[in-house]
Amino acid sequence: MSKTIYSFVFFLLGTSFAFSQTSDLSVEKIMQDPDWMGTFPSSVRWGIDSEHIYFNYNPEKNTADSLYMVNINNPKKIVEVTAKEKRELIPSSGDFNDSRSMKVYTENGDLILYDIQSGQKRELLDLSFSINDPEFLNDDQRIVFKAEDNAFIYDLEEGNIQQLTHIKSGSKTDKSDKKSSDKNEWVENENLDLLSVVDQRRQEKEDSKAYRESVKEKEDFIFYLNDRDLNNFEISPNAKYAGFSLIKRERGESTNVPNYVDESGYTKDISARTKVGDMDYTAELALYNIEKDTVFIIDVSGLPGIKKLPDYTSDYPDKEWKKGSRDIIPSNIKFSENGEKAIVNLRSTDNKDTWIALIDLKNGTLKSIEHQRDEAWLAGPGIGYTYYGNEELGWLPDNKHIYFQSEETAYSHLYLLNVENGKKRALTSGEYEVFDPFISNDEKHWYFTSSKVHPGERHFYKMPLMGGKMEQLTSMTGKNEVALSPDEEYMAITYSYMNKPEELYLKKTGSNTEPQKITSGQSEEFSTYKWREPKLIKFKAEDGAMVPARLYLPEETAKNDAAVVFVHGAGYLQNAHKWWSSYFREYMFHNLLTDLGYTVIDIDYRGSAGYGRDWRTGIYRHMGGKDLSDQVDGVKYLIENHDIDPEKVGIYGGSYGGFITLMAMFTEAETFKAGAALRSVTDWAHYNHGYTSNILNEPSKDPIAYRRSSPIYFAEGLEGDLLIAHGMVDVNVHFQDVVRLSQRLIELGKDDWEMAVYPVEDHGFVEPSSWRDEYTRILELFNESLLGK
Repeated sequence: MSKTIYSFVFFLLGTSFAFSQTSDLSVEKIMQDPDWMGTFPSSVRWGIDSEHIYFNYNPEKNTADSLYMVNINNPKKIVEVTAKEKRELIPSSGDFNDSRSMKVYTENGDLILYDIQSGQKRELLDLSFSINDPEFLNDDQRIVFKAEDNAFIYDLEEGNIQQLTHIKSGSKTDKSDKKSSDKNEWVENENLDLLSVVDQRRQEKEDSKAYRESVKEKEDFIFYLNDRDLNNFEISPNAKYAGFSLIKRERGESTNVPNYVDESGYTKDISARTKVGDMDYTAELALYNIEKDTVFIIDVSGLPGIKKLPDYTSDYPDKEWKKGSRDIIPSNIKFSENGEKAIVNLRSTDNKDTWIALIDLKNGTLKSIEHQRDEAWLAGPGIGYTYYGNEELGWLPDNKHIYFQSEETAYSHLYLLNVENGKKRALTSGEYEVFDPFISNDEKHWYFTSSKVHPGERHFYKMPLMGGKMEQLTSMTGKNEVALSPDEEYMAITYSYMNKPEELYLKKTGSNTEPQKITSGQSEEFSTYKWREPKLIKFKAEDGAMVPARLYLPEETAKNDAAVVFVHGAGYLQNAHKWWSSYFREYMFHNLLTDLGYTVIDIDYRGSAGYGRDWRTGIYRHMGGKDLSDQVDGVKYLIENHDIDPEKVGIYGGSYGGFITLMAMFTEAETFKAGAALRSVTDWAHYNHGYTSNILNEPSKDPIAYRRSSPIYFAEGLEGDLLIAHGMVDVNVHFQDVVRLSQRLIELGKDDWEMAVYPVEDHGFVEPSSWRDEYTRILELFNESLLGK
């Protein structure tokens, strides 16, 4: 393998190589601007009339996508939306009244009312400040909105505004009332002694203030934020209550990423994130009783288990642990439709406990009605928190049942809980997951997406509100991402398959007819090549688990007995599925490798999404444990079942995949002879808090987890050929990561590694020239190290 950092060989892969295999693909071709593949729809949404579908599209090959639309009555005619039409579109945000005859929303900070039947919109308010989050109150005659950290009501009949809450930043104590310094006080007194008129006026002002305060019956109530930020501001549908969180953050030292190619010609620092553990966060939950004009700070110290330490602390018997209640992160308070009840989801900052609590609106006290604990960390579809999607929590129309999602049975399912008697029941169950549930317009059914058919498929379902038979509304094998029309009569389906990028389809909801294809975006150049359908397989891991994977098998006449293992990024991501991958460049590269005789395996290792709680948390406190052994077991499967030469195995991946590649090259040298680690984490103590602290806790609290999970501690194990590639302006996984690792490799006297740096690239590469250079180097690595060519 070449040791020169910037030298590389351009392979013209349409011609014959020394090892005789050819391909119609080349690195230059597949890594060019993705426009060569065609144009594919994205961000699909409906017009408010339920007749027009809007989506981003680019058939004209412009520098960026434009907005296009089709009418369901003539779906073969795709029309670009003009700038004037775009300005007049009714946004998807906002709120309908109960009869869905009107919609209220904001436009450029102004309050707008739209009449569905007439198609007319009316400006209600144009204020000096921006209006946000308007909603109809439950009488449908008043609209509540937020502005400048307060809640207001607009009365549709009277046309007047009422301020509901009185919240101010800062503190009650005016700075001018604070005690002066000794010097200033002396100057003031001398001035008053010398100038009797000034002294007389001061005395009159103080007397007047004292009189006003003596006759004032009641001081206007104002709630001061002091040094806290207002968050999660919600108003009840009857306008009697408001809920919010008070957040105080003490962020640690931010890291800087030097930009050596700034347009100024000077090196400029980009301010980036802090490191894991550098976050001091406190939150309080507050209830504003509008009728009583008072605010309750809700006491959470009585939540069950809030003082319980995590199990991992037993590994540190000599460490003194903080006693008392753990800090919590509150979500938005959810008010029932009649406004008389409220619930809130509370999460411990270590992410091991979550509580759904009922709030007594009269006195602001809590009652826990659902408590979940996971000694690893709580997450999964619909359960929320950073990197894992939105939290599903709300009320049914009967004002006594709440819904939420839970991994109680190891898969994320939809539950109901009666807040009056505490009875809970699952609406869905089985070894599959539920995604994005919402209630129908008539409030009689659920709509949601699920993996019930297969972990690698996504279909859209309808189900009775109180549970019952799930009706599958989509049928195409792959991924069906549904946008339901506002009247729920039609589905706009963004559909893709393993070897077919996304296209837009139209189908009547509940119909048994075939979906009607609207777009056909593949270019002729792209569709000429016969893109493979990788085989979906499962192999047995060392602990008996069955591991899902995508397998690319070459023709027997082309087979070179070498294998490449691809490791997807993100950790919590699914790639062994039946739809078009977000790793489309890597998918095309795998087709190229297979043409050239390589066998390629792409594994949904432990920690991946799509397979439930136990799979997700299999990496807790040991990244580079089961997630790495799954790669090793995948290689054993290839050797035993597909005649792979054990001396011809390579591995590559980016981000989390780059981390696994480093761990593989450092700790499994007998398995992997070559590896390409792209934009890789080398030391988890230098990554961010939101992701890392869930899996490894915090470095100062659980150093064992960090030391056994970070590649930099195992660099002495490198024996094979290693390529490290990294963008120098990466604000996610900083370039510092590989700089520190390279110094470690130098100090260890390691020779068989090289580094390729990309001065203008962030974590996700943008420039085709960078993609081409990087993957040319990867191909050169495998050809030289595994095939000796």
